[in-house]
Amino acid sequence: MSATGKTVLLVEDNEDNRIVYSTILRHFGYTVTEALNGEEGIAKAKSEKPDLILMDISIPIIDGWEATQVLKHDPETRSIPIIALTAHALASDREKAMEVGCDGYLAKPCEPRAVVAEVQRFLGKGEPAATRA
Repeated sequence: MSATGKTVLLVEDNEDNRIVYSTILRHFGYTVTEALNGEEGIAKAKSEKPDLILMDISIPIIDGWEATQVLKHDPETRSIPIIALTAHALASDREKAMEVGCDGYLAKPCEPRAVVAEVQRFLGKGEPAATRA
């Protein structure tokens, strides 16, 4: 359990992105769990009930669009905010993200602090690692 008690599920197949985003989120006081594809993301969302999901769209097995729809149609997971985190940066992609049920949208490449700011918009501020005992 983190200082905030807030957990973020990061569904991302790119290792570099996972390292960068999970490191900064942990620095800001969030607990981060990771999934490498949509199928694993759906399973972890259902079993772990994170407070928020960062969902890459171009992921293996089940893409982020479909994974979001599955989670938003399930009564157990529909209330979890999902932020699309994607290199699909056209206006139509933002619209599609909202249509499938995403609550937020960030286009890659994305400044790590912008990811934190978007997470904080939904979950409130974490407690920075430097101030935890």
